[in-house]
Amino acid sequence: MSPDEVPPRRRSIQPLLDDMGRLIVEGKDATAFLWQVPDDEATRVRLREVLEQVRDRSAKQGRREMPQLCEEMLVALRAQASPQQVDILQDGFARLYKLWGAAKSGLL
Repeated sequence: MSPDEVPPRRRSIQPLLDDMGRLIVEGKDATAFLWQVPDDEATRVRLREVLEQVRDRSAKQGRREMPQLCEEMLVALRAQASPQQVDILQDGFARLYKLWGAAKSGLL
């Protein structure tokens, strides 16, 4: 390969979504919606349900960090609607997705 040639970029491979992966993606999308409508109670109720399901399923799988993170996010969800709260939730779902992906790949 000559110095002028650029090696092709690697494609990032997304893991196939199982039930927990779909819940996490749904939570990420719902949290993104909260940026536009922070006081939407229906979205907040659905986020609470998603977090409780992820917490319960990950605990049954023997995970320790995911249930703890879900608990922290549930506390944040109960706080008054604010941009900081939505930011915490978005960061939390991003972390949950990374933890889920690592568990799916066998790294955890």
